[in-house]
Amino acid sequence: MNVVQATMAAVSPVKDALRSRLLFCLLVAPLVAFALSAHAVAILQDPDCWWQVKVGLDLLANRTFPLVDSYSHTFAGQPWIAKEWLGQVLLALSYTAGGWNGVAMLIIATIALTISLLSWHLSTWLRPTAAVGLALLAAAMISPIYTARPHIFTLPIIVIWTATLFRAARYEQAPPLWLLALLVLWANLHATFTLGFVIAAFAGLDLLARTRLSNPMLLAKWVAFGLLCPLVSLINPYGIKAILATFTVAYGNEAVPLIVEWRPFDASDQPLQEVGILLFVFALLVSRLRIGWAKALFIIFALHVYLTHLRFMYLFFLLVPIVIAVEVAEQYPSLSLAKWMADKRDGLERFFARWFYQICGVAGMVVVAAVAVLTSAYQAEPSQKTSARDALAFAESHHLSGNVLNSYNFGGSLIFHGIKTFIDGRTDQLFLNGFTKTDSEMGRSGGKPILEAQLKKYAIAWALLTADDSRIPFFDELGWRRAYSDKYAVIFVPGA
Repeated sequence: MNVVQATMAAVSPVKDALRSRLLFCLLVAPLVAFALSAHAVAILQDPDCWWQVKVGLDLLANRTFPLVDSYSHTFAGQPWIAKEWLGQVLLALSYTAGGWNGVAMLIIATIALTISLLSWHLSTWLRPTAAVGLALLAAAMISPIYTARPHIFTLPIIVIWTATLFRAARYEQAPPLWLLALLVLWANLHATFTLGFVIAAFAGLDLLARTRLSNPMLLAKWVAFGLLCPLVSLINPYGIKAILATFTVAYGNEAVPLIVEWRPFDASDQPLQEVGILLFVFALLVSRLRIGWAKALFIIFALHVYLTHLRFMYLFFLLVPIVIAVEVAEQYPSLSLAKWMADKRDGLERFFARWFYQICGVAGMVVVAAVAVLTSAYQAEPSQKTSARDALAFAESHHLSGNVLNSYNFGGSLIFHGIKTFIDGRTDQLFLNGFTKTDSEMGRSGGKPILEAQLKKYAIAWALLTADDSRIPFFDELGWRRAYSDKYAVIFVPGA
């Protein structure tokens, strides 16, 4: 055997292994997409889905970025910015192309991409089977946040951002500048881009823990990168306003305790996630996994933010595996990619390597066929729990007009249908200064005088309430008439 033949013989197993690794990670996407397609309707049940799509549609139609509220009658003209404009435009484009099916498919595709990317980055250190299994477990753990809202579009970004920065710190390299372009995209998609600053800081601390002060030039590059992060994030239609708007929630406002996704973790509501946290802590204690102090601080940070606000569960379940994967691989070689690469390929892996392109082609055709079936034979749409479809049809047919008092969960649908709201899901910027507290107090014991005052103050002409709204008895007592009622919604109008 000559040198060329020997080299080719050595390269072939490596090539087969890389193909197998890639295919393992790629096949995660259709697997996740298939699982989520069976629950496409659930993705559309967040009441904010409605107004997110509507804002995107208006942005496309008007080609201007709003600076004041035009969707409510209670805060009309007050400062309000569409700080997640790009995510809203993506939702609107998908709605225009395929209705609510199009919206659901876009969200499913983004989640599938996220889990596939997570598998790939985990398999940088771990054997592909372990990486894929861990990624699928993470996908199940964060399923409560799978809704048709702009935050979903940031999940692939945050996986790439975290993996790349911690890998650069691991190899004692400067952070890649192309990440700044990713941050600009993130800043226009969703307000959580400020988390990117924090993640970069923890990666920088990890580098500092490794090098201490032995490489001041490298540390200077990381500091410069950190300073550039908030600077480049200003490349959005609203500049510094987009950053400032995040602080209204980050430091808490009156609406935060009243909205489910902003409430603290409750084990009784999320038993699967509780098991996940406990198993993680158990594994750390039993395995005695050794990680640096910087990564330990990151884990504490991610867990703290999750336990404080439910919506941030993805920080813990998606990012912690990325951050500690290298230590797991080093301290448990049987789980490492290096060990897997050195092993002989099993039958499945050899099959993947040999038929790589054919499998990719078949998987692609299956995905296309599934999309065709979903769009033609299955119509996904939000439930009447948030749409009040029949109630709004009644309101239109009976020409109900004037200011409406609505339940919070119907706010998004009202915006979508061109009816100015009393309150809706934009409580990060609006419905503050005591308004949200007052709205909550109306439904409590003794709330009838408060409700009566609000009806007069805002010249309410009709009310659209969820069937379980606690204010319904007060409307009856105040002499308002039930003009419409079903198992989802009740419409009140002033008594004759």
